[in-house]
Amino acid sequence: MVDCAELEIYIHIPFCVQKCGYCDFLSVPADKVVREQYIEALTEEIRQQESMGFRYKVTSIFIGGGTPSILEGPQTGELLKEIQKHFIVGADAEITVECNPGTLTEDKLSCYRQSGVNRLSLGLQSADNRELKMLGRIHTYEDFLESFFLARKLGFNNLNVDLMSALPGQTRESWQETLRQVLTLNPEHISAYSLIIEENTPFYERFSPVGREEYLLPDEDTERQMYYDTRDILETAGYERYEISNYAKPGFACRHNLGYWERKEYLGLGLGASSLIKGVRYQNHRSLSAYLAGDYAHEEVQKLTRQEEQEEIMFLGLRKTEGILLTEELLEVYKETLERLKKQGLLFREGNRIRLTDLGIDVSNYALAEFLQDER
Repeated sequence: MVDCAELEIYIHIPFCVQKCGYCDFLSVPADKVVREQYIEALTEEIRQQESMGFRYKVTSIFIGGGTPSILEGPQTGELLKEIQKHFIVGADAEITVECNPGTLTEDKLSCYRQSGVNRLSLGLQSADNRELKMLGRIHTYEDFLESFFLARKLGFNNLNVDLMSALPGQTRESWQETLRQVLTLNPEHISAYSLIIEENTPFYERFSPVGREEYLLPDEDTERQMYYDTRDILETAGYERYEISNYAKPGFACRHNLGYWERKEYLGLGLGASSLIKGVRYQNHRSLSAYLAGDYAHEEVQKLTRQEEQEEIMFLGLRKTEGILLTEELLEVYKETLERLKKQGLLFREGNRIRLTDLGIDVSNYALAEFLQDER
């Protein structure tokens, strides 16, 4: 086989049982008929990419949402079968499905296994049922445990658990307890994010500065302590932080997400899905009715300039704790910025490799913004 460029594939499933109060992702409720129509439209979109498919080798597939596990097992299998038919998929490709507790069954997980899925990402968020109810999650911690152990029973040996800190009403102690309970399960990967209050969500109306219950959010010092607790507890338990918010046992870093941070080409399939192909970023439109009618038009098409590519290399690559290798071009463009961040103790350089220091990671929003050339 002729050597092919590597490609990642993201498949968006925009359906949820109910939308969580904090979520601003593209997701909608849908009955079985609409979900079946969506699978048909998505299958046709995959087929239309066939001319691209055999120019690349697919190294990872990520089925996200929404709640992908709301689909029936055979529907997910059908999508992966179409990908295999129209793309060159590596034998060792990482294939992930995002799953919500309360939507998984043994039959569904068996279909995943038979279809080649080798990684699951379970959206727990919290081990405290009160906090889960406040978030609008459909599951309890007990539901999560049932899904986790069922996945283990079916042979899945690469499981991620999604967690969220700085929740309204959450204390430092309850966050620590969530971390400890998850560690007893020994998952291979843990994603730990702080809650961000986004506009156009119910949480924005309740908890943002324009809302009436802002006082329920942990204060800045408590949120920072939760961040430090995450690092200390997980690293003590043998997890390596390989990205600002992601921890894994050795050998289990998420290859798909690493591809994003390393700017590998990726193809987004499904409603609103984003792509990066040949230096062009674009996304599918967001109209479900148009998509179901076979309209796969692209929006926000952007041919990246060299400056924009340089900026992305820096502010995406430096999210990884190992940092990036500097080229002569990047050194010339960012020499002053690099020296300034180094003097501030935010950046460490060893030879041609640079990375954020622990302090730099603590203030990563500031440090990474320094590489946006228009801001300098």
